[in-house]
Amino acid sequence: MIQYKKVAFYTLGCKLNFSETSTIARSFEEAGYAKVDFDDTPDIFVVNTCSVTENADKKCIQLVKKAKKVNPESFVVIIGCYAQLKPEKIAKIYGVNMVLGANEKFDIVKHIESNEYSEGVTIEYGKIKDVQDFEPSFSYGDRTRSFLKIQDGCDYFCTFCTIPLARGKSRNATIAETLEEAKKVAATEVKEIVLTGVNIGDFGQGGDEDFFGLIKGLDQISGIDRFRISSIEPNLLSNEIIDFCLNDAKHFVPHFHIPLQSGSDELLIKMRRKYLRATYTDRVEQIKRIAPNACIGVDVIVGFPGETEEAFMETYNYLNDLNISYLHVFTYSERANTTANKMDDVIPMHTRKERSKMLRILSEKKKRAFYESQVGKTGVVLWESSNDNGYINGFTENYIKVKHPYDESLENKIETVKYLAIDTDGMMFSEILDVNTTSCKIAVGL
Repeated sequence: MIQYKKVAFYTLGCKLNFSETSTIARSFEEAGYAKVDFDDTPDIFVVNTCSVTENADKKCIQLVKKAKKVNPESFVVIIGCYAQLKPEKIAKIYGVNMVLGANEKFDIVKHIESNEYSEGVTIEYGKIKDVQDFEPSFSYGDRTRSFLKIQDGCDYFCTFCTIPLARGKSRNATIAETLEEAKKVAATEVKEIVLTGVNIGDFGQGGDEDFFGLIKGLDQISGIDRFRISSIEPNLLSNEIIDFCLNDAKHFVPHFHIPLQSGSDELLIKMRRKYLRATYTDRVEQIKRIAPNACIGVDVIVGFPGETEEAFMETYNYLNDLNISYLHVFTYSERANTTANKMDDVIPMHTRKERSKMLRILSEKKKRAFYESQVGKTGVVLWESSNDNGYINGFTENYIKVKHPYDESLENKIETVKYLAIDTDGMMFSEILDVNTTSCKIAVGL
């Protein structure tokens, strides 16, 4: 290949996509390409798509148009979940040169160099049921934290979700192999690893190895100060995992993101979730019993078919009363080839938007209350590597975003701070304390 060729990347969707984009980018650099910004006249554009994001086709079209405006002669490749689900549709977008499926994206350099000068659009994808291999990935570039992919695919088939169709069966590497990937990250400047995947609690799929065994192994790795669990299903978040992270672990932080989706048992059953509301309540209460100041985030879907006003208010009131810290609110949108797409009692879009707004306001109230409960307490912050209008920002172990007058010497350092007050931008003013510690347990009531 020609050594001076430049490649740019754009990632839509989740932390898992970001970890894979970063790994794919390194494969280009190893092959002699130069990684550049999207606006730096790249020869090749790679767009990593998402199937969960609403209007995936519109986002794809917009990015292809932008790429061709930056460089009309560029070679545009579309990968990711949407590419696996709708390859033929994507291929019809003006300006697209190549579409690669779930397996094929990891051999992207080979595919490009074999087809870059071919006429028409190249489409390479296989049946998702034939995808068996696990491709390890981790993000690198932000020296503060890395997203480490520990698992891929999902066996749950919730009625609203296309992920099993886009990523295939649940699978992972062995614990030993995963620890080796984590050690690669530990050899860099990165201070925090965020564990990511589609359904990370399903690590091992019921075999001899499991998620609990993995996190115990990760906790022994030297060179990483903090591990954070990105998201874990409530039915897979066992008492032993909670107890280990909050009592015994040296490096796991007191922050859990636990998908709920609905506070109505009737809707949870229709969604084909693996738990009822009582299980979710038990998980939250168990965390708060051990660590009153732990942060708990929640995913929730509004406007699912059959969500009556009573069912929505059941969810709203449940969340309002629950001791949680913030919400990620998703407005239900129809997805082809899902069971929910065939259900009756469709909720009007204007109603979905109204309910979504109500829950987003509730999320702000929950977050504000959580922050207010921390004023005057101490925490451990990992400072980011940027100057934000004269301030340096960072996240504490229990996911409070703090700010401090900018000091370049603080970048990528871990410091103990005292929470002073909440600013108008929603961040916490902090005072750095003269304490030499990187403990994850300072602010969790232990």
